[in-house]
Amino acid sequence: MPNRLADATSPYLLQHRDNPVDWWQWSAEAFEEARRRDVPVIISVGYAACHWCHVMAHESFEDETIAELMNAGFVSIKVDREERPDVDAVYMTATQAMTGQGGWPMTVFATPDGDPFFCGTYFPKASFGRLLTSVTTAWREQRDDVLKQGAAVVEAVGGAQMIGGPTAPISDELLAAAAEALGKEQDHQYGGFGGAPKFPPHMNLLFLLRHHERTGSAEALETVRHACEQMARGGIYDQLAGGFARYAVDESWTVPHFEKMLYDNALLLRVYTQLWRLTGDLPARRVADETAAFLLRDLGTPQGGLASALDADTEGVEGLTYAWTPAELTAALGEDDGAWAGDLFNVTTKGTFEHGKSVLVLARDIDAADPALVERWRDVRERLLASRRRRPQPARDDKVVASWNGLAITALAEHGLLTGAAESREAAVALAGVLADRHLIGGRLRRVSRDGVAGEPAGVLEDYGCVAEAFLAVHQVTAEGRWLELARGLLDVALERFGSGDGGFYDTADDAEKLLTRPADPTDNATPSGLSAICAALVGYAALSGETSYREAADRALTTAGPLIGGHPRFAGYAAAVAEAALTGPYEIAIVTEDRDAANPLVEAAHWSAPGGTVIVVGEPDRPGVPLLADRPLIEGAPAAYVCRGFVCDRPVTKPGEIASRVGR
Repeated sequence: MPNRLADATSPYLLQHRDNPVDWWQWSAEAFEEARRRDVPVIISVGYAACHWCHVMAHESFEDETIAELMNAGFVSIKVDREERPDVDAVYMTATQAMTGQGGWPMTVFATPDGDPFFCGTYFPKASFGRLLTSVTTAWREQRDDVLKQGAAVVEAVGGAQMIGGPTAPISDELLAAAAEALGKEQDHQYGGFGGAPKFPPHMNLLFLLRHHERTGSAEALETVRHACEQMARGGIYDQLAGGFARYAVDESWTVPHFEKMLYDNALLLRVYTQLWRLTGDLPARRVADETAAFLLRDLGTPQGGLASALDADTEGVEGLTYAWTPAELTAALGEDDGAWAGDLFNVTTKGTFEHGKSVLVLARDIDAADPALVERWRDVRERLLASRRRRPQPARDDKVVASWNGLAITALAEHGLLTGAAESREAAVALAGVLADRHLIGGRLRRVSRDGVAGEPAGVLEDYGCVAEAFLAVHQVTAEGRWLELARGLLDVALERFGSGDGGFYDTADDAEKLLTRPADPTDNATPSGLSAICAALVGYAALSGETSYREAADRALTTAGPLIGGHPRFAGYAAAVAEAALTGPYEIAIVTEDRDAANPLVEAAHWSAPGGTVIVVGEPDRPGVPLLADRPLIEGAPAAYVCRGFVCDRPVTKPGEIASRVGR
């Protein structure tokens, strides 16, 4: 019989609706039940695409004996970390404080008041069974010790707050030191940073691209090119359908952990698009185009949003959809093409993955090869993809997360404007409409929706920042004042409800559900921190509106991220990218024309010449709701470009080459 999760909106919770465990959703009622029964709480946190979450579910939560222990001695609460990042953040801090590490599934034992007293991640079935028995005994016979442990953990969690700490002004020296540190930490052989497991460092790469543009650093650009080339050739990139997996289990990007996340692909789309703009590299353009297509084709939902993820597993097996043997290539392609594809994609009899199978990598340069070879490669890819689609496919987590859709909107807008891809531009506008119509309720954001219905979880700071930045991107695509006003509304809520009073920000609103502590994490990890995201939107809004108070708020907030940028740049990539834009100005380019839909060399020159973070608006003079076009006339009846900083403009130009000279290109 289904348990209490049967009416959840989260696909992750729904995966556990038939468990024999008497699960509760996160709620005050669950903790009240624990107080009534005088038992501790198990808080189990994970997400739908998580491989080890599936393993623990199959081993333990589907087991009648384990379920009996959990039901008898505990109130068990299941949490989707993507739906409730605030709950996840608080208990992850506790887990890291107790164990020195974290991850998912996260398993927390807590008092009925929510105070954690024992934390861990994945537990094998036998260990978990013994742990349940031990905790039940300790709760019954050593209650005072358990409560003291919980109090100590709560104190440690509170001490981990990042509000009110040291600050450092954003400067050329600070960003140069950050870029130099990243250069020293890079993997010179395989690209990226660190060893296995290796994650795509999209935000660091975006920072280094902007640093190169501002300073001319060849080293910064080469670091990006090397990482992007190695990732695009590796198994972390889907060589048939496009899109990146979450991470590689090895340092050479060969074998991925197969889940594909919306946020990774959105951020990588921005990086590859901008890398192509700066270098003209053909592989960068191809990967950007294929990643944009992956987002819209494989993550698009019937209700118009973008789904969160594709699962790591297919029918409980990692790589079942994606890995190949030489015999499978031959069966799909025939002898000649099968052998050719095996050489191109490094599919060997020994295999690079499990059970003699290989993950496809691009072992040869192909983009600039002889046209006949390129055509053969494209044909082989299409036939292999058609064969792969007949295999079982990974499940999809189809909830729509506001902040991640915001990241995708910004990326698609940039891709559409730079490449001329109308599909990307139109998708960005349509997705922004979904967020405005479905997630923005009474002026406040909801974190998630599913099947066209907004969920209950309130938006956190990263939602406000990423969605506001997305609305600003769409304002630049459409020159419609509505998007600028919507962005301002979100920023006003963020400043009023999330501000800490010292220039920084909390991750939750002042009227949000009270947890053990109010999270305030400035680090950029898998996604931009709330602090970095809101700074990006504040800088962009000030440049588009001319309202200096928003820029002042951004500058104050960036100083709170300054020590992190200087000391730990790998965990401050988005903040550093925003800081680069702020130091550059950013530039504001207004292009006035009577027909914004007509081909205009000034528009192309602006998009190709202006450094990352520049705001560009095209439209008729004094277009309503578009401050950047106010009081900027045509020149002798012809289109003109106004290149500005802080709404202070040089004389208007009418020749494309003059734009490049004004922005230092």
